[in-house]
Amino acid sequence: MNTATARYAGNLRTEATHTASGNTILTDAPVDNHGRGEAFSPTDLVSAALGSCMMTIMGIVAERLNVDLAGVTYDVTKHMAAEPRRIRQIDVQFKLPATLSSKERATLENAARTCPVALSLNPEIRQEVQFEYVG
Repeated sequence: MNTATARYAGNLRTEATHTASGNTILTDAPVDNHGRGEAFSPTDLVSAALGSCMMTIMGIVAERLNVDLAGVTYDVTKHMAAEPRRIRQIDVQFKLPATLSSKERATLENAARTCPVALSLNPEIRQEVQFEYVG
């Protein structure tokens, strides 16, 4: 079974449908590359996927540790290179509870850095990951 199907909707926009759930995602070319920037660009999705994958793997590990990560947030910033046009760097900044022990912190940080998306990205894409403990 395929993972997704997609169609070109015109005007530099695509609509992808997740086969198993039927959920859809629109993409739009970014303003700096002939688009309107009215939806995630494909490179935005790659960047968001990195943060989401890291958070998901931390969530799996947190369940095993009996740690509640509900409400944890992350911000993602994508940096592009011009020649050739590609993602140069992705910054991910997590905000986690200050109540986590040093062992829990180390375990969760390692889980994030070894998520499948992080390990799948070209090594030329710099991944800057920061963990801030608040509260």
